Amino acid sequence: MNMASLSPQDFANARPVAQHCAELTDRGPRPEERAELLNLWRRDLAMELAIELAPLLSGGKLHVTLEEPDLITGGEVFERIGPAAANCLLRVGEGDQTALLSLDLATAIALTDRSFGGAGTVPADVPSQLPRSAAMLIEQFGATIAQTVVMASGAAEHVRGDVLVRSESVSRLKPFASDEKVSLFKMSLAHAEDGHWSVLFAVSNDRLDSLLPGMNPVRPRGARSERHNDPAKGPFGQMPLTLEAILSEFEMSLDGLERLRPGDEIPLLVARDLPLRIGDSLLGHGTIGSLDNHMAVRLKNLARVGDAAEPVDRAGEIQADGYQGDTT
Repeated sequence: MNMASLSPQDFANARPVAQHCAELTDRGPRPEERAELLNLWRRDLAMELAIELAPLLSGGKLHVTLEEPDLITGGEVFERIGPAAANCLLRVGEGDQTALLSLDLATAIALTDRSFGGAGTVPADVPSQLPRSAAMLIEQFGATIAQTVVMASGAAEHVRGDVLVRSESVSRLKPFASDEKVSLFKMSLAHAEDGHWSVLFAVSNDRLDSLLPGMNPVRPRGARSERHNDPAKGPFGQMPLTLEAILSEFEMSLDGLERLRPGDEIPLLVARDLPLRIGDSLLGHGTIGSLDNHMAVRLKNLARVGDAAEPVDRAGEIQADGYQGDTT
């Protein structure tokens, strides 16, 4: 074909039906380009995790590192995790984009201790099953990591990261086939003064590229989730606690206790300000009254940790219309 004889209109007519080589049009980044993108993603993800995970571990400055991945098979990942661990299958993208988070049981217990203000020391004796408090922490820990991975990947605003399922048997989660190539990352967490923990993060090597932001803009830091500002969305926000309103306290001798019989009457002096407690901790004080023909307590003040109870003016939040006090 004589290219010189073709007019611009000939090229314009041919453009809609032109067939291009897939190797040219669909070529991904070169190996060195992918390695650079992966390094940037590891760095950015570690920085975001240090910010997002710190509130779960009693605050303070947290340092997170994400080591270069080991490219191994799914079966080798299962062997490295072992028969029992705190495993979470995470959703980190749209569709079937999932990843695996795994902590040994000792680390899960240590992180739970840290979340309650302890040193986070790895225990010598590890239970065969996680207690409820540790299981709840791992759920929140995994959800935070999943959402942070989504943020670091530059996904669309509507894409959310969360925990799909948790199990102490990694094989039950079926995160990938035993012969599938998997990128296994070791994630290290450390506080400036004390505490050092390691967890494993694994994702199918074929799916890893979709987590690398590439040329996609990453959401600004200002778009970070505000869940830490809401106590109800904290790691233990839904844990039930027993709140006691102490009507009266009095002393009685051991001899008096032994002489008690059914039908005896014990006079009670009910204080105007009833102490409200959670276990041995004072929450505040309230006054007794009635609401809808039921006994009720109106909250007068709250006690901060380590401080005396302070008056609060929260009538719209702590009492309903129709409350009547001083009924005793």
